[in-house]
This record gives sequence, C-alpha cells and structure tokens, in this order.
Amino acid sequence: MSISLSSLILLPIWINMAQIQQGGPDEKEKTTALKDLLSRIDLDELMKKDEPPLDFPDTLEGFEYAFNEKGQLRHIKTGEPFVFNYREDLHRWNQKRYEALGEIITKYVYELLEKDCNLKKISIPVDATESEPKSFIFMSEDALTNPQKLMVLIHGSGVVRAGQWARRLIINEDLDSGTQIPFIKRAVAEGYGVIVLNPNENYIEVEKPKIHVQSSSDSSDEPAEKRERKDKVSKETKKRRDFYEKYRNPQREKEMMQLYIRENGSPEEHAIYVWDHFIAQAAAENVFFVAHSYGGLAFVELMIQREADVKNKVTAVALTDSVHNVWHQEAGKTIREWMRENCCNWVSSSEPLDTSVESMLPDCPRVSAACSL
Repeated sequence: MSISLSSLILLPIWINMAQIQQGGPDEKEKTTALKDLLSRIDLDELMKKDEPPLDFPDTLEGFEYAFNEKGQLRHIKTGEPFVFNYREDLHRWNQKRYEALGEIITKYVYELLEKDCNLKKISIPVDATESEPKSFIFMSEDALTNPQKLMVLIHGSGVVRAGQWARRLIINEDLDSGTQIPFIKRAVAEGYGVIVLNPNENYIEVEKPKIHVQSSSDSSDEPAEKRERKDKVSKETKKRRDFYEKYRNPQREKEMMQLYIRENGSPEEHAIYVWDHFIAQAAAENVFFVAHSYGGLAFVELMIQREADVKNKVTAVALTDSVHNVWHQEAGKTIREWMRENCCNWVSSSEPLDTSVESMLPDCPRVSAACSL
C-alpha cells in the first residue's frame, strides 16, 4: 500500500500531538507549539503533489475511449475496458474522473435517443419562462397520437438520467445492458408510442453567490477590549476550520446551490407532472409502464395520487427490482388489489426466469429475473 507524501510528513506530528495530549496539563505548551507548526505548513502545496488537478476532458475522445460496434466502451489505443483506478491510491481523483466520464456518457445516450431511436426532446415545465430552471423528457413522434398503445419507461434513483438503467453497466458492460435503447427500439418496432421519463433531473446547479457578512463588532456597544477578545476567538476558529478544509479538500471546488425545477423537484413529482401533461392526454387505448428500482416507487405514488385515471388508462406494469412499499406509501386496498392483477415485479434471483419469489408484502407478484439486475 502506498502512502501519500503529505501523510508521511504529517504522520509524526499527529503521533506526537496524540502522545503529548495524553501527558497531562504540563504538556499544554508543547501541544500549542505543534498546532502552530501545523498551521504554518502549506497544505495546498503538499496535496498538489499527491493529487493531480481535477480537470478532466469533456469528450469521450479526450478520455481516449469510444464505444465499439458491440456497444462496449473501450480504450482507443489499447482496446482495454475502462479502468477506474487510473491513478493508484488516489481514490477521490479517480472517483471525480469516473463522474466526469459519466456526464459525457449521459450526453452521449441523449444523442442516441434522438438519432438512433428518433425520439424528440421535450422541455418541461411546458409553460416554463426563458429564465427559470427546466428539465426534459423524450417522446416518439406518435407518443400522444398512437391510438393503440403507449410504452412509458422510468429508471431508478441516483446518477442515471433519461434513457439509462445503470451507468455502471454502460461503462463496464455495454450500451444494451445499461440503457433503455433495446426496450425503445423493440417497442417502436412493435407499434408502440414511447415516452421516456427523466425523474432524476430535478434541479440545476449554479455557483453560490459570495455573501459578505459584516462583523458584529462593527455596530456593537460592547467595550473595545471585549470585542477584541471575541474577534480573536472568531479568527482562531476560522483559522482551524480553514486548516481542516485545506487538508480535506485542497482543490476546493466551487460552492454550488440547487435551483429546483417547478413541479418536478422529485421523481414522484416528475412522474405525476408527466402523467398530467402528457400521458393522460395520449390517445392510446392501452398504456404500459416499465419501471426500475425507485421508478416503481414513483409509479405507486402516481397511483395513489391519480388512482382512478391510472386504472382507467394503464393496462399493465412491468417492475424490475422495484423498491416500492405499499405500507410505507400508504397505498389503499383498491390499489393493492389492482397491482396484484396488473403488475409484476421481476427481482434479482438465481432461480430460473419467471419462477415465483416469495414476498412479504400484499401487492404484486414477484418473479425471478434469472440474473442480478
């Protein structure tokens, strides 16, 4: 196991401090001296030697990766699969690199939805102003006009976005395993209209404005000596906090704030919004849902909020490793009965495909997916 440069330099100091602190009050002066020494160490310079800049390419080509004809992510020069531990013993840097690649792949999948699947990107809220935060979904040309059938796809929680089931599978396996594209293409081939939800796109991030706080001593009626003592304590506290932050996160990233998208601030809100403004308006006589993981919970919440409409329009629901819970979500008896008749949850299992899997909850049947989803 390799040890970082800064750890080697600081380790003896930490040990000495721990030993001194155990020595009793007479060692207080030494502790203070060591703390002062630590405060003088330029951790920015030390940590820069440990961790390369968090500056990554913004294209697959920049990462020197591409998807081959089988939809597998491979290194352009070596043909090797993606390597997470690109820099040994730099887990944070490797994780940031992985996240940067993930963002590129998200945009790549969006392009495939439009170019390969012929879906249209639809902005929401539908009445959004130019300046407010917006999200989007994807729909086939005939999603609202197909008189026969409509397929609605909802992914799970986390970093995945519209068109994805699992980022990990896209990167480590292939596009067919990790995206919704095979589902979409087959649905279109069999005459379905298609709507792809985007339930995790709930907000946009903007840089937090810097707030200048006026010192409380400026307008205080306290004696000057007392104000000076308070200011000194405040400065020492800030110094210790900054010291810790420098060591923990030397490449300090911008402080961001989240601006939530109106009526789409959560996966549950998003599902209800898309239902009200699109699915409920669709001409299709039969609507089918495919919902993975948290997407199943979002569907159950949709049922709770729009029970009569959902029962009237939805024919069947295919759940995959759904995390819904009819008790915690307080789904009524009529909803549970409907789910038993119209839903099925395929769950991770080594049993043969469609083998019944016991459930503790009185909702829909659970059967084996014959794999780990």
